Amino acid sequence: MRLYLAMHTIHGSLHLEIQTSRKSPVGILRTTFRRNGKMQHTQHGRITGCSVEQLKLLQLAFREQVLPADDPQAFQILNSREYGASYAILTIAKQLGLDKVLYSRPEAWVSSLLAMIVGRLVYAGSKLSLCNHHANTALWEICGIEGKPDVDTHCYEPMDKLLKRQSAIQKKLAQQHLKSGHLVLYDITSIYFEGEYKDSELVRFGYNRDRKKGVEQVVVGLICNEQGCPVGVEVYSGNTKDETTVLDKIQEIKKQYGIEKIIFVGDRGMVTQNNINALKDEEGLQMIGALTHGEMIKLLKEKVIELDLFDEQKINEVIDPSNPMQRYCLCRNPATAQREGKTRERLLALTEAGLGEIAAYKRKTTPEKLGARVGKMLAKYKMGKFIDWSIEADECNITSQQHRLIWSVKTEKVAHEKRFDGCYIIRTDVNKTQMNATEVVGAYKSLTFVERAFRNLKTVQLEVRPVYHKADDRIRAHIFLCMLAYYLQWHMEERLAPLFAEDGEGENRRWTFRGVIDCLAQITRNKVSVSGATFFQNSTPTEEQKKILELLAVDM
Repeated sequence: MRLYLAMHTIHGSLHLEIQTSRKSPVGILRTTFRRNGKMQHTQHGRITGCSVEQLKLLQLAFREQVLPADDPQAFQILNSREYGASYAILTIAKQLGLDKVLYSRPEAWVSSLLAMIVGRLVYAGSKLSLCNHHANTALWEICGIEGKPDVDTHCYEPMDKLLKRQSAIQKKLAQQHLKSGHLVLYDITSIYFEGEYKDSELVRFGYNRDRKKGVEQVVVGLICNEQGCPVGVEVYSGNTKDETTVLDKIQEIKKQYGIEKIIFVGDRGMVTQNNINALKDEEGLQMIGALTHGEMIKLLKEKVIELDLFDEQKINEVIDPSNPMQRYCLCRNPATAQREGKTRERLLALTEAGLGEIAAYKRKTTPEKLGARVGKMLAKYKMGKFIDWSIEADECNITSQQHRLIWSVKTEKVAHEKRFDGCYIIRTDVNKTQMNATEVVGAYKSLTFVERAFRNLKTVQLEVRPVYHKADDRIRAHIFLCMLAYYLQWHMEERLAPLFAEDGEGENRRWTFRGVIDCLAQITRNKVSVSGATFFQNSTPTEEQKKILELLAVDM
């Protein structure tokens, strides 16, 4: 009130001048008047602790520009841009020190990389589409890029620098999240490509894990810690076999990342006997993997194990007499057993129907052609081991040299195979004093964290494909960038765990990670006009948004 009375004792034009050159905006109260024909200014005080938007509203009040009640055009929202999701994720990236991990100094290309990493979580899509989003989002602006971003300058050139830094970045991530003597999870997947890649050494035909036929692919290997936090990724040629990636990857973890002791956990296609033999003299290395079906049959024939040892209630452990350091943990999953049994019944029924059609074929044909049809049918459904078949001359048509198919199902073989349904064996050289059988099996099941990462990278959230890049280095950089985006997602989901834990189930489920991003994206940065004065104002977070921001430890 005393300021108000003082203002009315001042002669001249009182106004508020806003200075934004400092770290925090300041309002300067001044009076302007004319003395001896010259304009003079007198300063009366300063207003601090307010935002620029608040100072602009005060400026309007000093000008006596109040909002007329009968003029709806006096207050207008000129445009709105997404702000909340981009700001929250960028804040978390900086809290985690990811900006410093990318490069120690705050350079322009690092800001562009952060924009692409955050943009991958919020928008996915191509780099060009992210640049074209600049009018709809404050992402580029809050990352320090003014105006419309250029796809070459702000995307492709930073990606090239990112690839050169990949080894150093992954080493820093490994030092933060991998501990000596702890589990290291490793698995690979395939990412298919559409279009022509004639000049690529990476994009090749190979075993496709997504069951996409007729398309080329690359193979991607991912390293995670025991909680599933990603620390490294590598892109291999599309025809690379699982087991061939293991030796180099273990050397990378131990020597490049400086992790002296590790327990390497890999799938049954990686921890093979050949790799075990090749790494048997490697110091500080222990391994956990699973046996293939053929290896399980071999142990059964050698009487190292018995079928009765597979139990749904407990894990039975067996030591190989020929290799006392090797432990086998025998398990049986009833849900898997039911699924495998139904699958075999379905495929066997399709095989029998197909063989029945071949056997009923009446036209004259050669044994070679008839055998080729049978072979194709058995290969299609992979049921050849359960079928006993032969091609014989038709006794009723000896003169015409007609042949027919004779076949039957090996019922004993099917019954024996059924006993293996749901059975699996985890093998390890980890000592019992370090991990008991339950812990060993649990460690192997931790590979589901890597599978979850692949699902998010490929379809659920990050949409690593379709890959629009043709050059191999750009393909590598794109996949590495997507891994860094999943690194942020993993940390966000850790912070959001209470939200997901309190959520409902089935149709009552409210929250997904995508739902959280969409909710935060509703916080907008608005360009507002009040009686001709223009300023920017963020929308006020709802109670739901406030709860999410609180869990994420983000102030807005």
